[in-house]
Amino acid sequence: VQLVESGGGLVQPGGSLRLSCVGSGFTFSRYDISWYRQAPGSDRELVAFISSGGVGGSTNYADSVKGRATISRDDAKNTVYLQMNMLKPEDTGVYYCYAPTLLFWGQGTQVTVSS
Repeated sequence: VQLVESGGGLVQPGGSLRLSCVGSGFTFSRYDISWYRQAPGSDRELVAFISSGGVGGSTNYADSVKGRATISRDDAKNTVYLQMNMLKPEDTGVYYCYAPTLLFWGQGTQVTVSS
C-alpha cells in the first residue's frame, strides 16, 4: 500500500495550490480518503474528506477551509485532489493523505503560505 502526495510549495497569501494524492497497492476506488495537515507545534487536523463511490462521493470539510477548499477524486487515475484557494498564512503546514479504513498515511507535502 502506498499513498504519495505532491503539489505543495511556497505560495503568497491569496494564492492557490492543487495537491494530489496517488494511491497504489490497493483498490483505490473502494476507499474513503482524507487530507490532514500539521502545522509546526500543532496536532494533525482533518482538512477534508471524500468517500468512496467515484465522482459522486460525499465530501466534508473543516470549518477553517470551507468555501476555500475542494476535494475531488479521479478513480481512473487512483488520485484524490485537494484544491486550495485564497490561501492564508495559517494554512501553512505539512499536508498528508490518509486512508482511514487502511489506517495508512502518505509521507506528506509541505505547503508554505508567506509573502
